[in-house]
Amino acid sequence: MSTAAESGPKPRKERKGNADMRRRQILDATFRSIVANGLAKTTLATVATEAGLSQGVAVFYFKSKGGLLAEALRDQYQKYEDRWQAKLAKSSQDPATRLRAIIEADFSPDICNSETLSVWFAFWGEQKFTPQYAEVTEEFIARRTNAIGEICGELIPHDQAHAVQVAEWIDSFTDGCWQKLHLFPREYAREQALEMTFGLLRTLFPDKSDSFGHLTPDGDK
Repeated sequence: MSTAAESGPKPRKERKGNADMRRRQILDATFRSIVANGLAKTTLATVATEAGLSQGVAVFYFKSKGGLLAEALRDQYQKYEDRWQAKLAKSSQDPATRLRAIIEADFSPDICNSETLSVWFAFWGEQKFTPQYAEVTEEFIARRTNAIGEICGELIPHDQAHAVQVAEWIDSFTDGCWQKLHLFPREYAREQALEMTFGLLRTLFPDKSDSFGHLTPDGDK
């Protein structure tokens, strides 16, 4: 005979664990659906199929297609932020080393690859028309922009206005590299983009050129 514990509700921790697992399953399926179908053709049905779940489960956790896609974008940005924050945490306090760490995160294989880039650009192409996407982007980009701006301020302490300008140049350059990698994958490689960015940093900070040395075969100095 079943005991009361066996027939009663699951403990709160276990229920939350199951919910987190389901949300993760659905978000991963959303990523795959966008890669396979594009953003416009990704629906709750395509996501449910990718996840191997019923459409009702996706609706239960995310309420609507719009809510799911906004959360999928947030999930992408969170992975990206976790990556560059982790690289920063492992670097020294030297500002040039910290700047290199952020740039390396930009071009790490798990962040900068054909599938991930296709998802980034799918969302960015729509954010002008979807305020939710723009809000998520602004929230995460602001933290990265501030981090690079603070580092450039340390590298150019005598001219803060120029430091802000340099930070914008770096941001625009890496964005351009991502765009080329996305549009011309046969002509550009991730390692090439990283090397080009280091070349820019050696030009901007010639007294710190040793910190932005060339890549070794495994992609690290």
